[in-house]
Amino acid sequence: MPSGRHFLQIPGPSNVPDRILRAMDYPTMDHRGPKFGKMAQEIFAGLKTVFGTSRPVIIYPASGTGAWEAAVVNTLKAGDKVLMFETGQFATLWRKLSDRLGLDVDFVPGDWRHGPDPALVEAKLREDKGHAIKAVMVVHNETSTGIVSRIPLIRKAIDAAGHPALFMVDTISSLGSLEYHHEAWGVDVTVGCSQKGLMLPPGLSFNAVSEKALTIAKTGGMPRNYWDWEEMLKNNVNGFFPYTPATNLLYGLKEAIAMLLEEGLPNVFARHDRFAEATRRAVRHWGLDILAANPAEYSSVLTAVMMPEGHNADTLRATILDKFDMSLGTGLGKVAGKVFRIGHLGDFNDLSLMGTLSGVEMGLAACQVPHKSGGVEVAMAYLLDQ
Repeated sequence: MPSGRHFLQIPGPSNVPDRILRAMDYPTMDHRGPKFGKMAQEIFAGLKTVFGTSRPVIIYPASGTGAWEAAVVNTLKAGDKVLMFETGQFATLWRKLSDRLGLDVDFVPGDWRHGPDPALVEAKLREDKGHAIKAVMVVHNETSTGIVSRIPLIRKAIDAAGHPALFMVDTISSLGSLEYHHEAWGVDVTVGCSQKGLMLPPGLSFNAVSEKALTIAKTGGMPRNYWDWEEMLKNNVNGFFPYTPATNLLYGLKEAIAMLLEEGLPNVFARHDRFAEATRRAVRHWGLDILAANPAEYSSVLTAVMMPEGHNADTLRATILDKFDMSLGTGLGKVAGKVFRIGHLGDFNDLSLMGTLSGVEMGLAACQVPHKSGGVEVAMAYLLDQ
């Protein structure tokens, strides 16, 4: 085994801080008892702050895929038309799930280098005179590409078109890392999960829901049991769940919320922005291209880096793992082998970033990838200046 600690620099699951690990390392309590109910009510209140909402946030023992499905089956029915955008692999997978559930998906093609164009959103909705489109579904931070969709502008586009469609947003890889306001930005269903900005292991997923979405769910949606919002909310009032919750992950969630609020969410977001900019400066100095083409859509969660022609990203990743014990994110779907992804999210500081960028630069040299050395120094200078 190599000495030292493994560098997990994929864009999620992210590193779990010791403080959260210690919080989870505790005997399981009675999930029907008063102590658990009190703890859960504190968690629900904290999650409202993290999501930026005064409305309910529902917790499922599930991955983010479960939260996708919950959002769909509570509000839509088979045959409903929805508007989605091909921003990368995860938008494509959400579309695939929607297809399987029988939705009629208008999936707007994309080049995996740009987010949804708000003007196109407005045009599509204006064309829909009969309001056949029941939901606009957007991935906030596309983990496969490092692209951030401009959610406030998309909300403005929906409003400008005067369209009643629900607005659903996937924040699976952005929650707790990027600025986000479920209520102020007019989102109806926000999808999230535990293993990215919340710094937990995989296993929890979330739906933040508007009053409009809750009203639709009371009489609409698809047959459901496990994912049913109404049953969840009836039990959640007193801090309980309709089935056994992931108790020890909830211990960790309570601690994660405390850590985010202690630092202050604006400070958390600024920290992620700072690391992302330092990373991009290193990448540009190396002479490599960033997959995201529009600076207004750059992600502060990760940076997807394009390999020069004739060089394979997975070969680079394998070399870095073998020589330096660091994991970088692989290219997914259309960009498999063409990009590698540097995660700079969650429990992360200046030295974490410098170690990460050093590993990348050493890997580029070891694989004889054409680049200009010194990207680490450029990033370091930026960090010292901020």
